[in-house]
Amino acid sequence: MKIFKNFKIPRKYLNSIILIGNFDGVHLGHQKLFRKAREFKKKFKNKIGVITFNPIPKMFFNKNIKNFKLMNMNQKIEQFKKQNVDFLINQKFSKKFSKIKANSFIDNYLDKKIKAKFLFVSNNFKFGNKREGDVNLLKFNENKYNYKLITPSPLKKNKKIISSTLIRKLLSNGNLNTANKYLNKNWEIEGVVQKGRKVGSKIGFATCNINIGDYLIARPGVYSVKVKLNKKIKNINGIANLGYRPTFNQKKILLEVNLFNFNKNIYNHKIRVKFIKFVRSEKKFKNIKELTMQIKKDIKVAKKSLN
Repeated sequence: MKIFKNFKIPRKYLNSIILIGNFDGVHLGHQKLFRKAREFKKKFKNKIGVITFNPIPKMFFNKNIKNFKLMNMNQKIEQFKKQNVDFLINQKFSKKFSKIKANSFIDNYLDKKIKAKFLFVSNNFKFGNKREGDVNLLKFNENKYNYKLITPSPLKKNKKIISSTLIRKLLSNGNLNTANKYLNKNWEIEGVVQKGRKVGSKIGFATCNINIGDYLIARPGVYSVKVKLNKKIKNINGIANLGYRPTFNQKKILLEVNLFNFNKNIYNHKIRVKFIKFVRSEKKFKNIKELTMQIKKDIKVAKKSLN
């Protein structure tokens, strides 16, 4: 898959099947869209391209939204490759870009720059300055710019549309199992292991500490996890606490992971933490002894769910 930072793409990528969106999570709903695009590729022999924006426009316009993403760009690129995407336009979303009028975006970008042949978007897709453009405008301009608009019906489960918003809600409520089903994979956080206060080591449970950056804050609590250190080593089982550590009067959200049967130094290593099962909510303990007893119980529950 070729990656471009703007709409200046080589000739061989013109006249392609274009999917536009944030694709946060690349969930089952998105995967339905990609499946349909692959059918078109097989039939019409066009390449598949994705246009996505970084940062996510919602985060750009509302600076108060800090923890929102289901995945980072690395993970997104990985998933696009799995969906057999030929090229990606990862457009930087800036104040200047946000001022582009909807008609100008169609004319100058979708037509003149990339000559889109098929456009795949969701029914609620909005674009252009002040979100003035929508699917009706894209439909209206089909003949003028010689593209075909495809808006597949959204994927529903239990009468609910599968969306990134729904998955964020599920994770925030601790409904990890359903969130993972809708993602069609385990939700995961990628981050760099940092030096912590070494409280875990002192009570016999050494942890890898990870700043979660702008990832969504799932329901604070204890989770059974599988950790990927690199491509050569298989996943390592563990237990994680995602939360504010009320027993130690901490205020900042942190992901702390205790790896089973592992004692190597991995400071400054980038790791991926896959969330397998929600074990329990975060709580404040009276003392260290009470916390230690609970951690032992949590580990038993976690190991059962990982077998």
